[in-house]
Amino acid sequence: MKKQQSGFTLIELIMVIVILGILSAFALPRFADLSGDAERAATEGALGSAKSASAISHAACLASAACDASAATATVTLEGEAIAMVYGYPTGTLDADRTNTLAGDICTAAQLATDFTCAQDSAGVISVTNGACSFTYTAAPNGGAPAFSAVAGC
Repeated sequence: MKKQQSGFTLIELIMVIVILGILSAFALPRFADLSGDAERAATEGALGSAKSASAISHAACLASAACDASAATATVTLEGEAIAMVYGYPTGTLDADRTNTLAGDICTAAQLATDFTCAQDSAGVISVTNGACSFTYTAAPNGGAPAFSAVAGC
């Protein structure tokens, strides 16, 4: 009696390994560098959060009798945090009590100070950075609205 063997031959196994290697060579580069896209998406989300926080702070200032939207200095409280206001919008003033974060301004209002790096230049422009990506916030001028830059550097 002859015994019939079943299974794969060595050639078939080698061909499967070669095909899987070719497929992975094409697929791996597509999935390898998604961190840059994630960084940009997180920064764009932070920009949206800062814009919303600016609008909510402005609305809170307009609704509060204690806040004068036409004054160069005012304060509103959002979720227990005092937000310094300039002409009805969050300021761009560095708080010396915290290291490398801006307290009482747009970064505090948008709750960005723990996940992003907030810094102020000599002109009072706040830059919010996440890795290579960043955007800027310029406080409101008298009678105007604050300016936000687009996400850049990614």
